[in-house]
Amino acid sequence: MVHGGRLAEVRGRQVREAGEGRRLEPPTFRDILRARAVVHRYLPATPLLPAPLLSERLGCQIYLKCEQMQPIGAFKVRGGVYLMSRLSEEERARGVVTASTGNHGQSIAYAARLFGVRAIIYAPEGANPLKVAAMRRLGAEVVLTGRDFDEARLACEAHAVAEGLRYIHSANEPDLIAGVGTYALEIIEALPDVEVVIVPIGAGSGVCGTGIVMKTVDPGIRVIGVQAAGMPVVYESWRQGKLLELRDGYTFAEGIATRVAFELPLRIIRERVDDIVLVSDEEIARSMVELLEAGRVVAEGAGAAALAAAYRLRDQLRGKNVVLVVSGGNVTLETLRWAFDVFTASSSEVSE
Repeated sequence: MVHGGRLAEVRGRQVREAGEGRRLEPPTFRDILRARAVVHRYLPATPLLPAPLLSERLGCQIYLKCEQMQPIGAFKVRGGVYLMSRLSEEERARGVVTASTGNHGQSIAYAARLFGVRAIIYAPEGANPLKVAAMRRLGAEVVLTGRDFDEARLACEAHAVAEGLRYIHSANEPDLIAGVGTYALEIIEALPDVEVVIVPIGAGSGVCGTGIVMKTVDPGIRVIGVQAAGMPVVYESWRQGKLLELRDGYTFAEGIATRVAFELPLRIIRERVDDIVLVSDEEIARSMVELLEAGRVVAEGAGAAALAAAYRLRDQLRGKNVVLVVSGGNVTLETLRWAFDVFTASSSEVSE
């Protein structure tokens, strides 16, 4: 729930309705089952690990879905591989272009190399250097432009039109969502009595795939999304029932940093997701350190957001089987050092 101050602040940032896009049909549970046959041909299933120390601290059974163990260090690669497998020969011959803060771009670069397709990735000028270097190592042409993801996306869309390339949207792609949703199938198979799944939300493919799977298997499973309080555009769009755009905002967690809500994910979220929680950058930073200390897991900011949300919801989660999706682990040493500083400072305040 956003308090009045936060809502006023969001309005002060001039949130406005974004333009309506073409209407797409969301993938079905059967589509995700079909995607699994392709995804598992190229990518490993990731482990679902119990986290005893975190379980003790939170008063529930915590399991970590370790998507940071994928070849690119993030869950997105599942969607990239499945989408690339579905392109026509003509589309593959022309090449693809997309915009990303890093993990989606790595996904497309990885899949493009796998299928022999030219890939151009637009990323903001301040993009995570580890992710930019990884995209280039995978053979993609990387164009750095704009102050954030949404400015890079606009430049990318113009390039797609100018050159006739297949533009791959980071969210309005049913095949992308179907591919990503395969990790949710793995959760259900590994933990049939799961009761709650918490998923970070950037563009929304992860929480959408999770919602489709969980609500098909058992509508009683709660699917909870988490966004950064500094960039709550999906939360506000979900709450107000319309597509919104945030004129500015900030979170260090680039994997969940977007100023625009997109039509297809928002439609699925409204149908398949029970709640969205907002967490601060400080809470995310502390959770990064706690995942490393208590779970032996290296997570980037977006990957730690689910744990931050679990602390916010600890009373609701008590005694339940809870899966936290660790969406990625592509974090720089500089960001890790900063997170440790935040953790140390907050621990000192508590002890005082």
